Amino acid sequence: MTPQNSPQEIESCVIDGQLLALVIRADYSVSKTTFITPNECTQQVGFICYAANTVIPRHAHLPLSRTILGTTEVVTVRRGRCTAEIYGPDKRPVAEYELREGDVILLNGGAHGFRVHEDTVLLEVKQGPYTDKPEKERF
Repeated sequence: MTPQNSPQEIESCVIDGQLLALVIRADYSVSKTTFITPNECTQQVGFICYAANTVIPRHAHLPLSRTILGTTEVVTVRRGRCTAEIYGPDKRPVAEYELREGDVILLNGGAHGFRVHEDTVLLEVKQGPYTDKPEKERF
């Protein structure tokens, strides 16, 4: 499987209409607020742009009830280099992305793994809360 976009700033892995992974390269830049993920993603990723001296009003997020099936992850490479391996729902390999410092990947479906090439620190954000139920199937 080849990424849908050029391997420059944003790359996506889509299988049978389902977004499995989305890579945002460190050099991707926007000048206005831009959300990268489609509205139907359970994890929204975007850049919010503000002019100098803007004040973001104090706010609290309302306690909305949402039903989410599965767990999505957003991983940022803080330091190092690794390759994200993306697998389809059938657990067959479909794409690989080499990730470097500052790159971000949304893992939205299917399965994934990582090969770490040098000492690496990943910042991972995923839905909680953590449960005592099994959350991963290794293969």
